[in-house]
Amino acid sequence: MHVPDGFFNAAVSISAGAVAAAGVAVCLRGAKRELDDRTAPMAGLVAAFIFAVQMLNFPVAGGTSGHLLGGALAAILVGPYTGVLCMTVVLLVQALFFADGGLTALGVNIFLMGIVTVLVGWGVFRLITRLAGGRGGITVAAFVASLLSVPASALAFTALFWIGGTAPIDLAAVAVAMGGVHVLIGIGEALITALTVGAVLAVRPDLVYGARGIARPLELRGADGTSTVTPQEQADPAPSVGSRPFVFGALGLTLLLAGVVSFFASGDPDGLEAVGEEQGFLSQAGDHLFGTWSLADYGDVGGIPVGIAGIIGVGLTLLVAGALGYAARSKDKTRV
Repeated sequence: MHVPDGFFNAAVSISAGAVAAAGVAVCLRGAKRELDDRTAPMAGLVAAFIFAVQMLNFPVAGGTSGHLLGGALAAILVGPYTGVLCMTVVLLVQALFFADGGLTALGVNIFLMGIVTVLVGWGVFRLITRLAGGRGGITVAAFVASLLSVPASALAFTALFWIGGTAPIDLAAVAVAMGGVHVLIGIGEALITALTVGAVLAVRPDLVYGARGIARPLELRGADGTSTVTPQEQADPAPSVGSRPFVFGALGLTLLLAGVVSFFASGDPDGLEAVGEEQGFLSQAGDHLFGTWSLADYGDVGGIPVGIAGIIGVGLTLLVAGALGYAARSKDKTRV
């Protein structure tokens, strides 16, 4: 759901850019409470994984495709503040190197695909995990949170376009169309998110930010009726995979998705394009300033195989997000 140039007037584009900039500034400070030397590399891995999976458009219905947005997934894995930073890096790399998402619409895209999806996804996730704990509860919460975050972003787009879009729309008709197709896309997003969170929980539960503090302390009762409560960090299950194998495994999967599986992505228009064509505002999309670059449209413009373009994008995203996560981490050496 990358918004191109030309969809919004200057007032909305500038306002969304200001909101996005303020949100990123807040998140840079908030990420210090989520990242440390041990977890900072996760920011790069999560951003790179989201970049790779966003390349994998999947068919939904009626010649329409969708792809992962990733805000809920990022928030659950690395925290809401860091999640917004990860999404921002992904959108920056896509806009600057792959002409995916307009430059004047960058603030709109960060607001819709980063801030809105993270806020809705994290809020729903925390609400559900407070009602149902344990690994099963976390996986269910991840599914529902990501499912709801996608139509929420789509409806936020509709509201913004009604306020400052460059073409007149029937608000009700566009809202129904955008909400409907993005519910279907949200189901795909929910499956990807639940599978990913469940897989990380199985091997490195300590690296899932959303699982922190979920497990109850272990209470041991003696024969004499006395009980001993084991601290939270001791009660949580130990990782079954070391840090280095986990990093290499996650990076290998990400490169496989971007470098190989991307060849099999659906070529159908995504939800926003399909609705724009149906409702008559897709023609407002302008040409991207970097639309003639070799990597534009993931290599299609320059004749670069999509897999090679994907690997380049993964590398760029990993480098930028990893450096940002490391810079934003807490410097407190006593922090656990």
